[in-house]
Amino acid sequence: MQPMRQGDVILIPVPEVTGEMIPHLTLAEGEVTGHKHRITEGKAELLNKDGTLYLRVISETALLSHEEHHAIKIPQGHWMVKIQREYQPEGWHFVAD
Repeated sequence: MQPMRQGDVILIPVPEVTGEMIPHLTLAEGEVTGHKHRITEGKAELLNKDGTLYLRVISETALLSHEEHHAIKIPQGHWMVKIQREYQPEGWHFVAD
């Protein structure tokens, strides 16, 4: 499987997912708009391990939705959730979405 991207959220395939279960399926929330990258269809679990989010897609696919991006189908499997960052002279910053 290849990494998948929606806006500033990047999903990287990993062999296994472990961690503490999170009671929602919001992968990221916009700081300015409040828009959310979240799973809206399919069966999935979101976990936190040492400050890193992991997504386990249990159904054949899960739909990752966001108000400003096209929804994408995430295939069954295990994914590390990362937020893209960019460098500016003042230091590293999360990419605005």
